[in-house]
Amino acid sequence: MQYSRITSHTKFDNKYHLIWITKYRKKILKDAVGQRARDIIRQICEKFGVEIIRGHLSPDHVHLFVSIPPHYAVSKIIQNLKGRTSRILQQEFPDLRRQYWGRHLWGIGFFCITSGNVTDEMIIQYIEDQGKLRDDDLFQITP
Repeated sequence: MQYSRITSHTKFDNKYHLIWITKYRKKILKDAVGQRARDIIRQICEKFGVEIIRGHLSPDHVHLFVSIPPHYAVSKIIQNLKGRTSRILQQEFPDLRRQYWGRHLWGIGFFCITSGNVTDEMIIQYIEDQGKLRDDDLFQITP
């Protein structure tokens, strides 16, 4: 799945696999709560220009595979996703407010890993090759 997205000054392909859990791993993300959580997550992602490539809500955790514009930090996107979903869900579902008396619906932290076609070794080799002349290069600049 190779594609790029474009903003006014940037072309990018930043994809992340994000996972976060409910506090105490309580299985609350089902039925109406799960449906509403998915809707809120979609709205927040749309607001920040985050494209959801794939997603899945399990009863006690969320998986998202997303493309995030480079002008947003992943931690800021997660902060908004977790904070806003927690607040809205607890407002709309009073039972959650009783279960999570500290007003925190989600567990502390999250998992994040990038996705791409370039390995660490390829990047290291690319950087090491900078400035080296190659015999097959038809348009060279002498250092």
